[in-house]
Amino acid sequence: MEKIHSTAIVDPAAEIADDVVIGPFTIIGPNVKIKSGADIQSRVVIDGHTEIGSNCVIANGAVIGTPPQDKGYKGEVTMVKIGDNTILREYTTVNRASGEGSITVVGDNCMIMAYSHIAHNCQIGNNVIMANYAGLAGHVEVGDNAFIGGIVAIHQFVKIGKLAIISGFSGTRQDIPPFSITDGRPAIVRGVNKVGLRRNGFSRPEIDNIRKAFRIIWFEKLNLSNAIEMVEKDVEMDDNVKHLIEFLKTSKRGVIVKREQEEFEPI
Repeated sequence: MEKIHSTAIVDPAAEIADDVVIGPFTIIGPNVKIKSGADIQSRVVIDGHTEIGSNCVIANGAVIGTPPQDKGYKGEVTMVKIGDNTILREYTTVNRASGEGSITVVGDNCMIMAYSHIAHNCQIGNNVIMANYAGLAGHVEVGDNAFIGGIVAIHQFVKIGKLAIISGFSGTRQDIPPFSITDGRPAIVRGVNKVGLRRNGFSRPEIDNIRKAFRIIWFEKLNLSNAIEMVEKDVEMDDNVKHLIEFLKTSKRGVIVKREQEEFEPI
């Protein structure tokens, strides 16, 4: 059975594994590498120095590896790298990076739903889900197992922590802390992503410890520096709490500090 449709345009210089399926009217550029098991459907464009991992699915109309939407880009050699087992649904766009040798990265086992956009120099971790019409501006970082809801807009250089959930139709100009549930325009912290933590093997004591830290930081009406000091004094500093505190201390755009006024949701 022929794997490459007769109407597809695949540059002879592209590196395509023997079992890759390429659908009708798809265009593959000369500097593209596609690993084993990938399914590239119809009317897809993959250009630039782009690597597609094993067993990926690139759905109809997706555009990967095209130049960044950045006025500072001068045609330098940059890349896109898509990890293994990742799904890019219909009409998603992933731009290559800006800045010589830079890479836009989407990790393993991600699902990027229809019409989503990942801009230049974004760094997306593993097991990330972006729902329909979500958009990431340039240089956004997304931690492992994060979930970004539909019609969400993320400002450039924002960092989203691991296992964070951002609810649909919200957005942020500030960093989203790990383990959090955020909602609103702009998004504010509503609580701890307890379901996601449990699904990822966190124990009840670990979740309770994270919850205690969240209560102090976001629900005790302290300024951030005082809240961090209290957490370091009163909460067991396990690896998860250490990660949370390090995230807060190293944030460049600032972390959401506005609190939900309702009572903290019990775990």
